[in-house]
Amino acid sequence: MKHSICMVSDFFYPNIGGVESHIYQLSQCLIERGHKVIVVTHAYGNRSGIRYLSNGLKVYYLPIQPVYNQCILPTVFTTLPVIRNILLRESINIVHGHSAFSALALESIFHARTMNVKAVFTDHSLFGFADLSSILTNKILKFSLAGVNHAICVSHTCKENTVLRGKIDPSDVSVIPNAVDASVFTPTSTERDPEKITIVVMSRLVYRKGADLLASVIPEICSRHSDVQFIIGGDGPKRLAIEEVREHFQLHDRIRLLGTVGHSAVRQVLVRGDIFLNTSLTEAFCIAIVEAASCGLQVVSTSVGGIPEVLPPDMIQLAEPSATSLVESLDKAIAKRRNCQLLSPDGAHDWVRKTYTWQNVAERTEIVYDKISAATEVTLADRLHRYNKCGLVAGKIFIFIAALNYLLLILCNWISPVQNIDLAVDCRKLRRLKTSGVNLEQSS
Repeated sequence: MKHSICMVSDFFYPNIGGVESHIYQLSQCLIERGHKVIVVTHAYGNRSGIRYLSNGLKVYYLPIQPVYNQCILPTVFTTLPVIRNILLRESINIVHGHSAFSALALESIFHARTMNVKAVFTDHSLFGFADLSSILTNKILKFSLAGVNHAICVSHTCKENTVLRGKIDPSDVSVIPNAVDASVFTPTSTERDPEKITIVVMSRLVYRKGADLLASVIPEICSRHSDVQFIIGGDGPKRLAIEEVREHFQLHDRIRLLGTVGHSAVRQVLVRGDIFLNTSLTEAFCIAIVEAASCGLQVVSTSVGGIPEVLPPDMIQLAEPSATSLVESLDKAIAKRRNCQLLSPDGAHDWVRKTYTWQNVAERTEIVYDKISAATEVTLADRLHRYNKCGLVAGKIFIFIAALNYLLLILCNWISPVQNIDLAVDCRKLRRLKTSGVNLEQSS
């Protein structure tokens, strides 16, 4: 069964990150499998309107500017007209939202369900339950998932977290891990310094990524091992803490700060290292350690979130999220490196190449699409009943919002009737005509 899919998120290129890469790679593989895929995101600077990426991937950069952390201001109702227009023009039958941080994704899923369009949500992050921001975010997520047809998580830990936060049936949540393009992240020994043991860190230098732990670990490792050096790629507010450590302990020749590294240059940095260090305090999957393993590096990481599920024991050394535990794990990895007891770079690369492929992710996501497409459509009354179960007070508010959104949809249908909306050209047909050698001007 072929589908017309709309990927929606606040996070997409030209912004760089795990969610952005996931959406792009998944979309490309789904297109190769014969599906129609478009992407909807907000404007990035002057980049607004419609753009086409590789393989005919159509991207709608909506004329909405982000307000905070690359996310638009949540308004619920104001995005309905433009999302409705896009879904009708492109004949979309599945809306796939990404990231609980994305207001655009959650609002688009809400509008799609109002229009009786099937919706899937992929959660890429872990959230807490105690602080105020988590409580508010979890309540919004609970409202959004009450109407969604199916949810996808990138790890089993992420699934448990999402089920608890969203109060949804675990049978309606699938686990489909991230993947990497192993053909890009290939190992080589020519870039490494044979007289040094190089520890590579590729991470945003923020609290959540354990930058404070990193600042505590570096001087201790350097004092124990005179042949160890650090290469740190990434930037953030915690960079100052690393610079202070470098200045205080006079480690200018052993700590190299690269700043922000573009995704295309990540591999050139990774292949210079022997060990990859990840100090994250929370992580649903951590694609960075898979990229490092694909380049043949031994991984040392905090044992948090879904990280223990990602790599086998001979490819990763796990530690508790404390400086003492990380130093002990690094000591063990360094000793194995000196004694040549680590898994060969080619062996690690082959394991990643066979285990984490975007083609496999696309196949498993396609199964989810087929499942929800064959399922019986939920009525408006059933959706309102689900919203009512979101809380004694919140449930009533959610019912009011859903009912008002439905009335606004009726108003949009009256102002701009469906039959008056021109259908967009399907790029799949253009590609078939081009490959068959048909003259496009004559066929039109």
